[in-house]
Amino acid sequence: MATPMIVCHGGAGHSAKDQPGVDAAADAGWAILLTGGSALDAVLAAVEIMENDPVLNAGTGGRKRADGSVQLDAAVATSDGKLGSIMAIEDTPNPVHVAAGLLNEPYHILVGQGARDWADQQGYPKAKVEGSDSPSGNDTVGSVAIDENGLMAVATSTGGCTGRPRGRVGDTPLWGPGFWIDEEIALAATGIGEDITIKMLCHRVAIQTGTLQQRLEYGISLFDPSIEVGLIGITAKGEALGLANTGLPLAIRSVNQ
Repeated sequence: MATPMIVCHGGAGHSAKDQPGVDAAADAGWAILLTGGSALDAVLAAVEIMENDPVLNAGTGGRKRADGSVQLDAAVATSDGKLGSIMAIEDTPNPVHVAAGLLNEPYHILVGQGARDWADQQGYPKAKVEGSDSPSGNDTVGSVAIDENGLMAVATSTGGCTGRPRGRVGDTPLWGPGFWIDEEIALAATGIGEDITIKMLCHRVAIQTGTLQQRLEYGISLFDPSIEVGLIGITAKGEALGLANTGLPLAIRSVNQ
């Protein structure tokens, strides 16, 4: 049996005032793991809570585009090879669940109106997302977990960047830059999406050797300190950690924490 663990973050650049929602998310996911629930259920519960927190840049707190629209991205993946990703979806307060709905489909990525049309067909809730007028927003929320059966899962969600063009997609829902998972490691990134994408951050960290801390430190070192970036990770060896070169609300739950 593996040792259950969960790590949640509330976005690079956020501060301690945004910690309560991250703690609540981690507690919810941890409660699932403690009762024998799956890592997938744990990260979905955690990210849903953060999507519902208006101070975080995801779901209801998603930042407004240049045209005033709120377009959201989310992704979910598991260590047994399943993937679902939703990009630039509107009228969807909890896009992480729509992304999870793609895990068992023959297609894994849907975007824009097509994503919302599919969500309608599947019965996922549709509602206007008011979004946030915050002048900043280069971040995301995310969670990684491992359950007692050794399954790992990662879930990420973001409201994008304030003032960016309609249709812009950052790293958050992108397999490789924004998140990565295999049988050995689960990773999620946060920060300036364009820079993270160019660096193919999570994949580059995943293929490094060394401890989880050494690998995350390597990933952060790829960026100039002026570029906000953070990473969370869990390994099958029982490591759990989050690091950033800026403020990062972080919560880790395990029997050792």
